[in-house]
Order: sequence, then C-alpha cells, then structure tokens
Amino acid sequence: MHTMNRRRFLIGGAGALMASSVFAQMDHGAHGPGHGDAYESLRKPGRIGLPDAAATQRVFDSPARKAASQGRWTSRALLPLPRSEMAWAVEMAGRMHVVGGYAEQRVDRPYHQVYDSKSDRWTDEAPLPRGANHVGVAVLDNRLYAVGGHLDQNRKPDDLCFVYDGTRWTRIASLPGRCGAIACVALNGRVHAVGGATGDTSPAKKSVDWHLAYDPKTDRWETLAPMPTGRDHTGTLTVGSFIHVIGGRVDSFHTNSNLHHVYDPQKDAWAPRRPLPTARSGHGAVLYRGRIFVMGGEGTDRVFGQNEAYDPATDTWEAFAPMPTPRHGMGAVMLDDAIYIAGGGPVMGGGVQSAVHEAFTLG
Repeated sequence: MHTMNRRRFLIGGAGALMASSVFAQMDHGAHGPGHGDAYESLRKPGRIGLPDAAATQRVFDSPARKAASQGRWTSRALLPLPRSEMAWAVEMAGRMHVVGGYAEQRVDRPYHQVYDSKSDRWTDEAPLPRGANHVGVAVLDNRLYAVGGHLDQNRKPDDLCFVYDGTRWTRIASLPGRCGAIACVALNGRVHAVGGATGDTSPAKKSVDWHLAYDPKTDRWETLAPMPTGRDHTGTLTVGSFIHVIGGRVDSFHTNSNLHHVYDPQKDAWAPRRPLPTARSGHGAVLYRGRIFVMGGEGTDRVFGQNEAYDPATDTWEAFAPMPTPRHGMGAVMLDDAIYIAGGGPVMGGGVQSAVHEAFTLG
C-alpha cells in the first residue's frame, strides 16, 4: 500500500506539478486540454464537463526510466459522441475503425465510426449487426473482424462473430464459447483471439486463458496453446511473427496484472518478457517506430495516463510523455506516424464516456 500511495499523484500539491508538465508537452489545438462538454453520463442524458472524480483518480507517473525524447500530444477532432468500452480499435486502409461500446445511456451500441487523419474527420459506416461492448477486433486481408463481446455492462458475453468487407457485415462461425473483452490480432493468415472474460454476473465473471485461431478459408476456430495466466482487457498485438499480450486484469481491475507474454506460432508456446512497469487493464497498445507503446487503462480508484514503451530488441521499457487526458476502454491505433487515442472513460468504471481524441508523436 505504501508503494501505491507513493506513485499516486492528485491534481493538487505534487500532482499539480505533474499535470502542468503533461499539458506543457501538449499542443492543445482548437479543442483545448479541457475539451469542454465532451463527456456524458451512462445514467443521465446530456453532455457534462470532466467529472470531479477524475481529479482524484488520474495518475501520470511511471516507475520506468524516462526516455530522452518524450514526444508530444495534440488534440484531434472529437468523436461524434462520447463513447467508451469499445476496448480496442483497428486500422484498415489507413483509417481508424471504432466499433460497439457504451454511448447514449446504453451499453449495447452497434456504432461503427471511422476516422481519417488526413482530413481530421469522423464518418459513420455500416453498424454492427448487433450492439455489444468489449468486442474483439482485428484486420486480416483488408477485412475487419468483430469477435464476441458483452451484451450487458461488462458482462453477459456473446459468441457471435462478423466480418466487414468495407461495405457490409457478414456473420461467420461463432466462438466455441461465449466471451467478451477477448483480444484479437491477425497472424499468418488467421485471426487469433486471446484471453477474455466469461460469466453473466460480476461476481461470477472469470478471466480465461483461451487462445483460438480463426481460418477464413474453412470458417472454423482452432484451439491453440492457452496463455500461461488467464486475463482480459489486455494490450495485445503482433510484432513480426510473434503475438505480445501485455497487462490486463485477472477477473477484476482490482487484481490487475503486469504480466507480459509472447506467443511463438512455430512452437505453439508462450514465453515471458519484461513485465509492464505499470500494472493496468483497459489500456491501448500500439506498435510505433519499432516499439510497443502502452497508454491509459484503469485500476482501483485510478485512471492511468502513463505512456510506457517496450523495445523488443532490448527487452526494456521506457516512459514517454503521458496522456493529457487519462482514459480507459478507448480506441488506439497508429496512423500516419502518430498514435491516435479516441474516446474512453475518464473515471474508473463505465459510468462516464468521453469524446476526447488525442494523438501522440515523437516528431
């Protein structure tokens, strides 16, 4: 507990100094660091300002060594409406796709919004065939796959899966079991689905160690070597011919993990790598300039702004400029040599959604 308190910064006292440092590294642009009324409650209609709870929950400091060049953040076009618990986003054909999530006092939205970084504009595309949150997404051969998800507030998982060809969604083989917050990536011609959570009620909800692979040619799922530790809300991505699974929660964000495992498809086996400096879940993970950048996430009474990067070549982590607006359950992708972070919850849990959209670059 002493360590936890030492690492926490409030917006006041020492925290004010950290917040000032964060905003000094940000080009606020037209939207500004406060983002006006870019927030909305899950319980009551109408836009709101940043909740007071954010001031006591946001955390910026990292135990990792600080990188020599910290990078900068800029404000980008806000999402068309506040959203959270999409869990992930994907890049397809040079644009960011954000699907499902919480919005407009519902947790089962089928929204499919797409961002073009060149025009700094959002557009709507064909919605998911059914609404859900924490949907696993991946792009393979220029097709967007949407896997599982929760039909209630972070519970009541679903087994339905779909593929989007740029025009319409088509149903594909269902998961072998119902699962939400399952991370998906493309590797070697298949979509890998890793981890996730099962259970219809919060006390009964359990993280799983599943590792499944979908083959579009046969429309079938295959079971592969499970993760060493079951968890969900992870940061998962491919680097070369390997899959990295970083952080996440074990049943709950009260028991977040800093585990970092790598899957080798040639051996069908997992191996540990240097742990994530800040244990968290609901974070973004993006490959940028050869490093895995991990930003945002949540834990007990905290929402993380930490932006920590892993170098696969040296098995080391460094800390970069933290997110100006800490969030969790947001969309995160790399476009045009920058990392874009859209939406997410600014306070712990799913009670508040945001339209905030910020981009990070090393310049």
